[in-house]
Amino acid sequence: MTLWFVFALMTVAAIFAVLWPLGRGGRPDSQGSEVAVYKDQLAEIERDLAAGMIAAPEAEAARIEISRRLLAADSSEPSLAPNSNLKWRRAASVLALVGLPLVAVAIYVPLGSPALRDFPLAERQRGAAPGMAQSLENLVVQAQQHLEKNPTDGRGWNVLAPVLERLGRFDEAVRAYRSSITYNGESPERRSDLGEAITAAANGVVTAEAKAEFERAHALSADDPKANYFLGLAAEQDGRKDDAANIWRTLLAKAPADAPWRPLVQTSLARVGGGGVTMPALSDETIAASKEMNDGDRNAMIRGMVERLATRLKQNGDDVEGWLRLVRAYLVMGDRDKALGATTDARQAVAKDAERLRQLNEGLKNLGLDG
Repeated sequence: MTLWFVFALMTVAAIFAVLWPLGRGGRPDSQGSEVAVYKDQLAEIERDLAAGMIAAPEAEAARIEISRRLLAADSSEPSLAPNSNLKWRRAASVLALVGLPLVAVAIYVPLGSPALRDFPLAERQRGAAPGMAQSLENLVVQAQQHLEKNPTDGRGWNVLAPVLERLGRFDEAVRAYRSSITYNGESPERRSDLGEAITAAANGVVTAEAKAEFERAHALSADDPKANYFLGLAAEQDGRKDDAANIWRTLLAKAPADAPWRPLVQTSLARVGGGGVTMPALSDETIAASKEMNDGDRNAMIRGMVERLATRLKQNGDDVEGWLRLVRAYLVMGDRDKALGATTDARQAVAKDAERLRQLNEGLKNLGLDG
């Protein structure tokens, strides 16, 4: 209440400072006006002439000049405002003094929050920085109250689940995502979001339960980026780094150039060392046979496949994915010179197709060959 009183006094003082001159009358001419000064100078000339201190011609010239200035000043001196104008100005002052606060109150009462309680100082300091978190907490409370009365509101669960996850309340987020799936039906996004919340609740470990959700999302949409990323992460955590690398390479190859999650996947791919070579059209029988080979025979088989791929690309150079697989294979085998040569051949092969050239350069950038 004291604060309101201080604000009211400040408002009144400001209004008085602005409106006070409107209520005052004009100043008399004798109080510092130019006319009074010039009249005094004329009287002084007459006194000097009578005392013999100035010659008559000089006195006449000075009298003429001062008289001219007196006439000019007298014609420009503002006249006193009529009493009626003074009354109008004073009425306007009173109206502004009373009307402005009334208008301010009339606007604030319906639009402001005059009944809002003040917060204790400690609570203000605690809530000043995490203002967004406070608003999210309020949203959670409102959503939970709504869902207690309307537990089948799928849209409400859709709103609540990601907010809980953002606040770090992962167990509650998992339950909310499950309810969202129950009342909205499953989709790749909802299954992936549920798997992500389960992983977060397990401190970043892709548990069997979380992996099952990502696999369901992948079954619904093989290109779902979140599902593919976490399936790669599950493979890495299981010690299958080559599988993780292959999953993430495929994900990057299909990803738009401006996908916001590209840096995360690229970092993860670098973490597992780039993985092994993903060869084209490898049959199940060939994979099974390669497992029974010794290292020398397996390497020979891989080199043969790489050479066949290189031969095919020389005949048909439009296959951007093929060029990227060839470059990657050379890099994994340690033949960087051959990788650079294949890069040059690939760019020449697709130089006339702007879109293929863009895809090729993006893929080479992911492999660390920007130049």
